[in-house]
Amino acid sequence: MPEDVFVLPVDRRLGAYTTLRRVGALPVVVVTHPRVRAAITLQGAQLVHWQPAGEEPVLWLSETTAFEEGRAVRGGVPICWPWFGAAGRPAHGFARVLPWELLDVDENGAGDEAGSGDEAVRLTLVLRASEASRAYWPHEFEVSARFVLGRECRIELEARGDFESTAALHTYLRVGDLEEVRVTGLGGPYVDKVLDAPVHTAPATDGIAFRGRTDRVYTSPDDVSRAADPAGKRVVEVRHEGHTDVVVWNPGADLARSMADVPDDGYREFVCVESAHVSRPLVSRPGTPARLGATLRIVSDA
Repeated sequence: MPEDVFVLPVDRRLGAYTTLRRVGALPVVVVTHPRVRAAITLQGAQLVHWQPAGEEPVLWLSETTAFEEGRAVRGGVPICWPWFGAAGRPAHGFARVLPWELLDVDENGAGDEAGSGDEAVRLTLVLRASEASRAYWPHEFEVSARFVLGRECRIELEARGDFESTAALHTYLRVGDLEEVRVTGLGGPYVDKVLDAPVHTAPATDGIAFRGRTDRVYTSPDDVSRAADPAGKRVVEVRHEGHTDVVVWNPGADLARSMADVPDDGYREFVCVESAHVSRPLVSRPGTPARLGATLRIVSDA
């Protein structure tokens, strides 16, 4: 997403700080608040920009991604639902390529939900079963994505209906240099999907550094992961809620060169730390919705 999304023409004003604009073919909800700048595509309810005041953008977004209808946007926080990975088609589920409805905009502040009493903007988007969704999945459902955008960024996914699913909040964290990054708070056991190997166990205190393509599902993670980024001079915390797993992903040099929506050296600019519910299903029952959440915040300089 070009930085000038914040100066693009306004299609519709939704509040004092919130507008609807358009990037390529996609409508985008843009937040310009004294505490935060943010942007969410209506397709996929995908957060593509979050930047607390005085900070550099926290999320990575590919400069070569296409903002086209029915095509996944590369970067930000894609919502992978109702399946993760190649369990169905399209990969990572249909929720990220269908249009969602903007249900509510609340600019009155969110108290401590936004972190230390900061002001924030709250947005709620919803996706319901439709003819388009039934082409992929037979179930009736309603899934909501709630965002609290301030000094912290909170995302909550809530799925209502009678079904089982898997999900991930596929967070792309922007970093200064991948080779200097270390992610901790992952626990010990993990499934290595690059090697297609059974569960490994690493020392829980060591975390992970990145030396090539990385695709791991950590199956006993902590509730909080941290990405220390010395080149970017900060540490970003991801607080997981309702998760069974944390997925850590980076395509590495060789795979990145084969991806049209990742620049050849773009893989060095991000690491994915994903709040996930994939090793066991999310169970939604009538009156008992399933939830998955993540809260991002900058905790310190690296």
